[in-house]
Amino acid sequence: MSGGEGIEWRLGGTLVQPNFPLVMGIINTTPDSFHAASRHAQVDAALISAEHMVAEGATILDVGGASSRPGAHEVSGREEISRAVPVVRAIRDRFPEVIISIDTWRADVAAEAVAAGANMVNDITAGRGDPAMLATVAGAGVPYILMHMQGGPMTMQVAPHYGDVLAEVLHFLSERALAAHQAGIADVLVDPGFGFGKTTEHNFALLNGLSALCNLGFPVVAGLSRKRMINEVLGTTPAEALNGTTVLNTRALLAGASVLRVHDVREAVEAVKLCTN
Repeated sequence: MSGGEGIEWRLGGTLVQPNFPLVMGIINTTPDSFHAASRHAQVDAALISAEHMVAEGATILDVGGASSRPGAHEVSGREEISRAVPVVRAIRDRFPEVIISIDTWRADVAAEAVAAGANMVNDITAGRGDPAMLATVAGAGVPYILMHMQGGPMTMQVAPHYGDVLAEVLHFLSERALAAHQAGIADVLVDPGFGFGKTTEHNFALLNGLSALCNLGFPVVAGLSRKRMINEVLGTTPAEALNGTTVLNTRALLAGASVLRVHDVREAVEAVKLCTN
């Protein structure tokens, strides 16, 4: 099962030992995320979604104010802050104990979200998108998720290419985790970036080799929820991909994943319970 035994995270000045595997619920404050049901443009709607996810067993809520779906156009930092930070603040006020992750590659967005109550940063660029990010996270003293992505959202699915995708992702995550530690970030999680600059073949190669990623010694985040790698194999749409998501989440758990990042919390929690008994 998942690695990370004995790990302690610094959350708001308190040391917390996470009980892996954990479920992270996705709360998008964007109008254009790839799974329409996850879009919550208003604070009240996002808070209702957060309430459902916490009730269903989510330990982490991942709030994002800018879509990173393939082909997504970049929004300004101010727009991202105006979307995400009020939601972070509302969730923190309602749920003082929940872990809130801010899904951003911008240091200023991360800083404002942490000030509003976020206590984790999830960065799809692994600190390469904003040179101030690593220092900002280190100064905030919060856990940091760094992800592998080839290219950016606008270009990443235009003919992605690897010699050996597993070896290259392993090398990248090791290198960026070292950079994060050298910058002063104590608590690092790694994400292979399923669907971020990868074909379906690449994605399944990473899933088949996920145990090697788990052996790096960092908690591994698996973000497989309703993604194209499911739909291309099954001929489904994102709206129809819950069953496929549960199957791949189960495979990830059995390979040692520590965190499942999902749109559907109850089903992921059930997978965790069944895989840990």
